[in-house]
Amino acid sequence: MPQKFHLVLLIHAHQPCGNFGHVFEKAYETCYLPFIELLEKHPSIHMGLHYSGPLLSWIFENRPDYFPLLNTLVDRGQAEMVGGGFYEPILVSIPPQDQREQIMRLSSYLEQHFGKRPSGAWLAERVWEPQLPSILGEAGVDYTLVDDIHFLSAGFEPDELFGAYVAEDRGQTVRLYPGQKSLRYLIPFGAVADVVKYLRDSSTAHPGGAAAMGDDMEKFGVWPGTAEHCYTDGWLKDFFAALEENAEWLSVATPSEYLAAHPPLGRADLPTASYTEMMEWTLPTPVRQRFAAVHQEFQERPEILSFLRGGSWRGFFRKYSESNLMHKKMLRTSARVASTLVRRRDPASVAEIAQARDLLHQAQCNDAYWHGIFGGLYAPHLRTDILRNLIRADGLADRQIPGALVARTESLDFDADGAVEILFSAPEYQALLKPNDGGTLAFLDFRFAAATLINSISRRPESYHARLREVTAKPVAGQVTTIHEQTRVKEPGLERFLRYDRWPRHAFRTLLFAAERTHADYQNLELREEAGFAGGAFSVKHSAPHDAELTREDVITIGTAGSVAASLTKHFSFGPAPRGIEVACEISLNLTGPLPGPLAIGVESIINFLAPSEPDRFFETPDGPQNLRFSGVVPGPMLKMEDGWQRVRVGLHAPFAEEFWVAPIETVSESEEGFERVYQGSQILAVWRPTLTKLKSWTGRLMWRIEAF
Repeated sequence: MPQKFHLVLLIHAHQPCGNFGHVFEKAYETCYLPFIELLEKHPSIHMGLHYSGPLLSWIFENRPDYFPLLNTLVDRGQAEMVGGGFYEPILVSIPPQDQREQIMRLSSYLEQHFGKRPSGAWLAERVWEPQLPSILGEAGVDYTLVDDIHFLSAGFEPDELFGAYVAEDRGQTVRLYPGQKSLRYLIPFGAVADVVKYLRDSSTAHPGGAAAMGDDMEKFGVWPGTAEHCYTDGWLKDFFAALEENAEWLSVATPSEYLAAHPPLGRADLPTASYTEMMEWTLPTPVRQRFAAVHQEFQERPEILSFLRGGSWRGFFRKYSESNLMHKKMLRTSARVASTLVRRRDPASVAEIAQARDLLHQAQCNDAYWHGIFGGLYAPHLRTDILRNLIRADGLADRQIPGALVARTESLDFDADGAVEILFSAPEYQALLKPNDGGTLAFLDFRFAAATLINSISRRPESYHARLREVTAKPVAGQVTTIHEQTRVKEPGLERFLRYDRWPRHAFRTLLFAAERTHADYQNLELREEAGFAGGAFSVKHSAPHDAELTREDVITIGTAGSVAASLTKHFSFGPAPRGIEVACEISLNLTGPLPGPLAIGVESIINFLAPSEPDRFFETPDGPQNLRFSGVVPGPMLKMEDGWQRVRVGLHAPFAEEFWVAPIETVSESEEGFERVYQGSQILAVWRPTLTKLKSWTGRLMWRIEAF
């Protein structure tokens, strides 16, 4: 009797830490529950199921009836629970001690709830680096799944990808399945008959072999149109039925079932890689556009496409400075938590360190560190969850580290960009000053409320913006396609919001510009400010636990009227205040001669209170409260904001400033549901117009007063 061909499915379900409750609810009702209910009706269909820790925790708390359903599938051998990092980190991006703890925690959780410790692990975003066999092997992982491009990039032929291999690093080994991209696109977007034909053809060419597919459960109900396609129209039921009808030659196996009966096909030494789309997304936008063009040119040449891999996942740290900064904050917090020494082994200290480790691990959830089709980095609530967890973990670690609960300063290359920053830390706050970027604050953490206030993202060109400009019609009604092939728009006219920042969205940036410029110019990023003073490198003259002084010499030019040499000094001060803190920046501008024309001076604040339309978050203005999407001019010298969710008030005080110019920072990004406009915070410019055509010096001051309530 001829050997059966095998289909090995590994289905992955995940919701990120910090995602909205209603997103969990909808995904559960439209996808997670109907998928399992349908699978239960087809007992000969076996598969591996991976659920991330955040999703399992939500289901256990909010939908406890789901676990007995899973246990039914596990008990009859139909489902194999697959491990991984509990909070779905990109394993290669986190420290070794955290890699092991993340994997071991999910393994223990699955053993506790489903009776068996998992032998396999899901690799988040299939991000592979050559050292992973050691990481996985030391954590007790026997197998994982990557994509076929991983193998093709290593010189494998397509005909060699119908089984499992062994990968090794320093003597540690792990079995590897090559996931078939063709199946990833056919299931569930192709005709069921086409999937069966692909498997039948593969069976003929590779008797006794296996075709593996690992992909998101969300494509069976969460992605646009897929709930109707998979359940109302019956695609998934028809697919399971077709697999059963072909049981004479086809076995649908769990990953472990196949491995137990089949030896590895050989050794696989794979390069750094992820799935094809991810390796394109990580490229800088101009390069990505050229890469896409080359990829399209060779679309009919698969033997060429295997050499077109794009970049590595770590490239997101170069592409998005905000991702890099979060990542380096996470690494620093991990090191601080790891260094905690509990001199008194009292229960309270042990509990605090355990809590700090859990918060750190939550902050390693991968979604907000990158961006492709999924919003990820562009989702402020996901970034905020990471940053809040890091603030809390840092605070708990400080309680265990002798001498940490005092104001202190460090000079270091915090974000690994080759330049020295100044880090100010105290029990009430932490702030990072970047002398090389206009002497600005890259982040300000208000520890009383675990709130990070400077939490925006630069508006920058994305390769899909060209596609947005070309959209003239909606997709054909009733057509269901993979999200990689869709163009959907969540609101009309989004192209008018495509404007791009000149500088990173840091606070206390000094903008010197012609006095005739207006609020409209500021909102449209057309102030034409002096680049050197706005974003150039400043020299550090002094730094101490509570203050720092920076200077820069440059030239001010007013249109075609002429220029004058000038020096700018910025003096920062930090300190506690009742129920909060005060952060101030004093600006001193000195000219070598009179300016040839009128000059305006602005000092910019960047603040993000998240949900812009919620009534508990607003600006106080003479016309009454304004929501966070407010754009306009408010008379100086005071401006107040309030966030009822984080219970934080911020007062901006700029003595003798004529007015504050306020404008929302809104990005246009792509998500699985289409192009969307996202509020990333507000840019607020305190504006002075001194008579520097006669005077040679000027001093101004902007102070933030932040308090918890």
